[in-house]
Amino acid sequence: MRASRLLSLLMLLQTRGRMSAEALASELEVTVRTIYRDADDLSSAGVPIYAERGRAGGFQLLDGYRTKLTGLTRGEAEALFLSGMPGPAAALGLRENSASARLKMLAALPSEARVAADRVAGRFHFDPTPWYREAEAGPLLRTVAEAVWSSRKLRVRYESWDKTVERDLEPLGLVLKAGAWYLVARAERSVRTYRVSKILEAALREDVFSYPAAFDLAAQWTKSARAFEEGLYRDEAVLVVSEAGRKRLGLLSGAVDKAVLASAQVQGKGRWRVAIPIESIEHAVRDLLGLGVDVEVLSPAPLRAAMKARAQAVVALYARGKRIA
Repeated sequence: MRASRLLSLLMLLQTRGRMSAEALASELEVTVRTIYRDADDLSSAGVPIYAERGRAGGFQLLDGYRTKLTGLTRGEAEALFLSGMPGPAAALGLRENSASARLKMLAALPSEARVAADRVAGRFHFDPTPWYREAEAGPLLRTVAEAVWSSRKLRVRYESWDKTVERDLEPLGLVLKAGAWYLVARAERSVRTYRVSKILEAALREDVFSYPAAFDLAAQWTKSARAFEEGLYRDEAVLVVSEAGRKRLGLLSGAVDKAVLASAQVQGKGRWRVAIPIESIEHAVRDLLGLGVDVEVLSPAPLRAAMKARAQAVVALYARGKRIA
């Protein structure tokens, strides 16, 4: 925490110039006494920080030190926000910039803060990819990212649920979710989300667009993700499951896990009655059949009938005996 505060203090003085101890204390949510102590420690470590007394006084850095802290190229500055995620940085073509930016930032820190920052980087790792899956980037991710960086329009051919479409997009941002990249873009005056791996072709256009000043990528993603989840599950299934089945159900999705926990009722020794959301009869059969005898569908009737028919088909297949190639 202290190393982070020292770096924040340096950045505040770099970007805002002279600041009073009271203003710094307010920004960093510490006492004025702490600010004076931090300033003394920075000075002892060789940072050219000094204070001027009086009503207009305060702490500031020597002008020459500003160059040392701001010697980042544009690419390095962009990569700095992803420096804690080497995988995504590499996928966006920023691996070298990320490493270079990290070295420059470490070099600008006093020795105590440098050791702490290096220790954090070496002991914490973020892996956004789910188990049993590889990171999903797609060959066109860098083209899409360039359109986002430069606010250039993008012409894409996209594979939707039921057809292939061509659209002109105004790319507003990229989101990495569970190992998959999503493009949030404006198309035909509405903001939509596109899975990057489903983009078959992408071409940068020469014309640029005005990025909406009030657009909030995080808020838009939260809104669209919630709408997607709510629209995905259109029906409900009532099941009786074993203890093992109850645990395995929770692995299907967060929504199913939440429903299992909320609806579980004891139905005898080691058996539970639960109600879960389902996307469709076909999807439910695919998900539930793998649980074998650890799950029994009570309703809806079409799902129970489909489970029975699929199970009978499997039994009939194996009843014929082993085929000879």
